[in-house]
Amino acid sequence: MAEPVAHTEVPAETHHAEPAVLGIVTAPVVVALCVFFVILFFIWKKVPAAIARSLDKKIDAIREQLNEAESLRKDAEALKAEYEAKAMAADQESAAMVERAKHEAEAIIAKAATDAEGLIERRKAMAEAKIAAEERAAIDELRATAAKAATAAAAKLIAERNSPDVDKGLVDQAIGRLAK
Repeated sequence: MAEPVAHTEVPAETHHAEPAVLGIVTAPVVVALCVFFVILFFIWKKVPAAIARSLDKKIDAIREQLNEAESLRKDAEALKAEYEAKAMAADQESAAMVERAKHEAEAIIAKAATDAEGLIERRKAMAEAKIAAEERAAIDELRATAAKAATAAAAKLIAERNSPDVDKGLVDQAIGRLAK
């Protein structure tokens, strides 16, 4: 089914009259003149130069901030590199300290073993010397006791076998040998 369409006809040339002052000043001309005078006013008051100065100041401030940010970034990178180097040096130093501590511990253990062996040798030598001294003292005491016993036995034998006349002859004989 087809629907009926209503047609409205518009008159071909309908012209509205625009308000005008003196026949030449129409609304678009007034708007254009106002815009022209506003632009002239802005130029006279040097608004574009002020805007340019303001924008230049903002551009300079932004450049300074960018330069400062770049400088801070470089400082941060330098600090990072410095701390990484310090951390690496600290790691190397700690490894070296551990290595030195191991060597010192080994040296202490070796020295302790050497000292213990030396102490054992000294104690052994002291014990042997003490034993030898005790042996010499015992031998000396035994000799002294034997000498005393022999002297006592000899005196007893001489006393039993010799008389005062024999003693006088022996003494005279010993003196005679000395004189020669």
